[in-house]
Amino acid sequence: MGFKHSHSLGQNFLSDGNLLAAIAADAELSADDTAVEVGAGMGALTVKLASTGARVFAFEIDSRLEEYLRPLEATYPRLTVTFADFMKCEPDFGGDYKAIANLPYYITTPVLFRFLDDPHCLSVTVMVQKEVAERMIAPPGGKDYGALSVAAQLAGDVRITRRVGRHMFDPPPNVDSAVVRIRKTGQTDESVKRLVRAAFSMRRKTLVNCLSGAGYGKDSVLSALSALGLDPAVRGERLTPPQFVRLTGLLS
Repeated sequence: MGFKHSHSLGQNFLSDGNLLAAIAADAELSADDTAVEVGAGMGALTVKLASTGARVFAFEIDSRLEEYLRPLEATYPRLTVTFADFMKCEPDFGGDYKAIANLPYYITTPVLFRFLDDPHCLSVTVMVQKEVAERMIAPPGGKDYGALSVAAQLAGDVRITRRVGRHMFDPPPNVDSAVVRIRKTGQTDESVKRLVRAAFSMRRKTLVNCLSGAGYGKDSVLSALSALGLDPAVRGERLTPPQFVRLTGLLS
């Protein structure tokens, strides 16, 4: 009997060797690197990552896949597979690492924010729902632009490296996907993250109302917006990532 995919765990596995090799290539791994993979599945991408010679930590929540993944540890001595919920783990990877994942759609955003927030994460290469990928690269002013857009763009260079049709998965999901690559160039200050979250907490409200509702002084916000040459009625989705940084500095 074949493996029965779990809908609740978002199990849609890639099997195309060329595409898997391309994703591994996007991650730019070498034998000197440490890679962290979330959602190892049956190990198709895991093998491509381990074949680079990198130290690979693979996480998989579904213990039914142990029969597929455990044998890989014998083949690749620098591979460690952990059967656990990555979001509930506090692993020590021994230093900096590169994150690679074919993320189940239901955990995409929290995993992305965890990698973006981790100063030890040097880069992120992820397969995500096409709509999420477009949000990550969205410019200010549109409906796709939000807290994830700002976080990804402040983290570093973010781009879509390839688009992947739903037919490439088994079983096929109801949406298309894309591979996003973020080469991190710095770490965003916690005060900036807090302000950005507040700015997008109520999208229909003005930035002044969002921030004052989150505890920022209304007069201070109005003064800071004036210093930036911004309309007092501006909404958060109109500010560029650098403007959020400058606004945070003025309010500090």
